[in-house]
Amino acid sequence: MVKRGAIAILVPLSLATTVLAAPAAETQLPHQSPINITRENVRVDPNLPQLRISYRTTDVELEYIRKDQTDPAGCATRNHEETEEGIVPAGAGYVTLSGTRYDLIQFHFHTPSEHRFEGQSTPLELHLVHRSAAGRLLVIGVPLIPGPRSAVDKVLAKLAPECGESVHLPKVDLNELLPPDRRTVARYDGSLTTAPFSEDVQWFLTGPKTVSPGTVARFQSLFTSGNAREVQPLNGRVVELDRPRY
Repeated sequence: MVKRGAIAILVPLSLATTVLAAPAAETQLPHQSPINITRENVRVDPNLPQLRISYRTTDVELEYIRKDQTDPAGCATRNHEETEEGIVPAGAGYVTLSGTRYDLIQFHFHTPSEHRFEGQSTPLELHLVHRSAAGRLLVIGVPLIPGPRSAVDKVLAKLAPECGESVHLPKVDLNELLPPDRRTVARYDGSLTTAPFSEDVQWFLTGPKTVSPGTVARFQSLFTSGNAREVQPLNGRVVELDRPRY
């Protein structure tokens, strides 16, 4: 792992992929996502409020989310903001932060990972998107690395077609989409990573979760040019870590 004294960043670098310098950002807003997490931009604060996760087993509908609707028949055209998205029934999962409840509304995937660690990415990244009653968003990001099969493999076993029916996934244990240590370890304020790139999104990043190499290859074969946004400038932001070992 990347270390700075007692601090270690989230992903073992031997399991990450070097990423070249990113092109210019799509927008000039100051607090955009994703970001590159480095030794220099992290701060440990053991007194951060705990993110409490309440997930259960539920049926999920996996859908292909299209962004380019100009050509309904253009099902072979991949927009870089498109993805495979799991639609979660109301009440199937929520998180609580400082007394505020955020309900899980969907989860989706990016390749390569949108967040970087010391300039490196993982093959996939899972985003679990939550929304409060007031409309504020909170997203848990999970780096996915090649390894033993997991619940993520079950979700991505059969990908939904771009212009076809959704895939019904019975009895998905949402808890199993997170790594064994469910505590999130890094947080910062950012934005959506797809249009309209709205800010005021609370990001929480966990340690890595494994997924089989075959699942990685299958997802990447659908998005051959990737579907990840480039990293954005920090603009003075600090990434907060709630445990000194991260």
